Amino acid sequence: MAKNKFYVVWKGRQTGVFNSWESCKEQVNGFEGAQYKGYPTESAANAAFKMNYWKAVGANQKQSVIAVGEGGAKPVVPSLAVDAACSGNPGKMEYRGVETSTGREIFRQGPFELGTNNIGEFLAIVHGLAFLKSQNSDIPIYSDSVNALAWVKAKHCRTKLERCAKNEELFQLIERAENWLKQNSFSTKLLKWPTTEWGEIPADFGRK
Repeated sequence: MAKNKFYVVWKGRQTGVFNSWESCKEQVNGFEGAQYKGYPTESAANAAFKMNYWKAVGANQKQSVIAVGEGGAKPVVPSLAVDAACSGNPGKMEYRGVETSTGREIFRQGPFELGTNNIGEFLAIVHGLAFLKSQNSDIPIYSDSVNALAWVKAKHCRTKLERCAKNEELFQLIERAENWLKQNSFSTKLLKWPTTEWGEIPADFGRK
C-alpha cells in the first residue's frame, strides 16, 4: 500500500480523507463492514469521498483481474459475487452477495422456508442488481447458476416449486424481483462463474 499517500474511509470509526495508512487503519481495522480505498493524490481522494463507495471503487478505472483458485484463472474486479444455499430440495434457503476480491459480505437474506437453490440464486442476482443500481454502480455480478442467469434474462423465475403457506413470503419476494426486472433497466454485466476452473464462487456458503 506504499504507493498510496491518501486514504478515503466511507465507513469506519471516523470517515473522511486521511493522509497516512496508519491513520486510516485506526478507523477501519476490526470495524465490521469497513469501506475504504487508497489514492495517490489528495485531489483524487477528495473527489472519491464525494461519491459513494461503490461508485468510487469502479470510477475512472479499467476493470482489473485477480488470481482466484488454481490454474491462474482471473475474474474481473471490482465485482460482486452471489450465491445461495439450501438444506434440502425444497428446504431452508438463504442467499448472499460478497465482494469478489475480498469475500466481504454485502448483503444476506434468509433463511426462508421451503425454498430451492435456483430460487435463491435468482433472488441473489436481482438483489445484487437492485443494490448496485441504488449505488449508481455498474460493476459486474458473478453467479455460478446457469438457470438463475437464464431466469433473470427472461425476467421470470421459472421454478416448478408449489406455492404454499410456508413459502408465501418467498413467493412474494419472487414477484417483487420479477416486477423489478420488468420495471428497471441496468447496464450491469451478468457473468457466469466457471467453478471447474476457478473453484467455488467467493459467495459460496461452504456447506457442500
